[in-house]
Parts: sequence; structure tokens; C-alpha cells
Amino acid sequence: MSPGYIVLIVVVVLGGWVVVAYNGLIRLRIRAEEAWRDIDTQLKRRWDLIPNLVATVKGYATHEEAVFRGVTEARARAVNANGPAEQAAADAGLAGALKTLFAVVENYPELKANTNFLQLQGSLETLEQEIERSRRYYNAVVRDYNTRIAVFPNNLISGLFRFKPRDFYKLEDVEQRETPEVSF
Repeated sequence: MSPGYIVLIVVVVLGGWVVVAYNGLIRLRIRAEEAWRDIDTQLKRRWDLIPNLVATVKGYATHEEAVFRGVTEARARAVNANGPAEQAAADAGLAGALKTLFAVVENYPELKANTNFLQLQGSLETLEQEIERSRRYYNAVVRDYNTRIAVFPNNLISGLFRFKPRDFYKLEDVEQRETPEVSF
């Protein structure tokens, strides 16, 4: 076999590897973006549910205006957050505000038995589970993506094409890591 054919084979194999590695990185980047959009969708569903929840509680607890204002402000911060880190911080603030709201609910037995409130509370619980599932999936995809761009020989391709690591969705302090407790 002549040296020209050997060089050609090496170039074709190397070119094929570059294409396969690049496409794998693109697929993971797209999956990470899709997973982030899924979290975003779940959070928007939660944000749409919160005004209904506040309105229902407000009907019973008219003198708890500071609590309602806190939930509304926390929701607004969460709606306007960008990126995983900012979103996690805003989400933690919203979870704290919801804990306060549910603490107020404890003082109103007739509210705890209200069908609308029970349906809203059930919907919120289901949404929290969906959000948690979405966060876990997003972080798993980000882990795979960040690992792929960091390990040799893919790091050669990721550096050449400027693939950047993505941020994980993480809650900063231990209290925020706990699911808001809603008890009736």
C-alpha cells in the first residue's frame, strides 16, 4: 500500500471521527436546551396556578395582605429569572413564600376543606413532582454534556468548536432543597 493511500485513510478516519464527535456534542447540547425548556414550561404552569391559589386563600384570609404580596412578588421574580442559577434562586424564594401561604391556611379549617382549594393544592403538588423530575433530567443531560466536552479526545473537538459547559440547576442552601411541606 502506498503512503498516499495510508494518509488518505488516516484523513478519512480522522474526519469521520470529528464528524461523529461533533454531532454527538450537538445532540447533547440540544437535549440540554430541550430539558431546560421543559423546566421552564413546568415553572410557567406553576406560576399560572399560583394566582388562583392566592385568590382562593384570599377569600378566607382577607387580613393576610403581606403574605399575598410576598407570594406575588416572589412569583414575579421567578417569572423574570434567566438561566439555571438565577431561576433556582428565584424558585427558592417562591417556595419559601408558598410555605408562608400554607402556614396561613392552617388557621382556616373551612379553607382546608374547600373543594377549589383542595384541587389547587393537588395540582400544585403534582406540578412540584413534575418540576423535580424535569430538574433531575436536565441535570443528568448537563452532566453528560459537560463530561463529553471535558474528556479526551472530545475535548479537542469541543475546544475547537467552542462548546461551553452548561450550569446545573442547583438550590444553594439546605432549607431550599427540601420540598415545601403542605399539611392539612
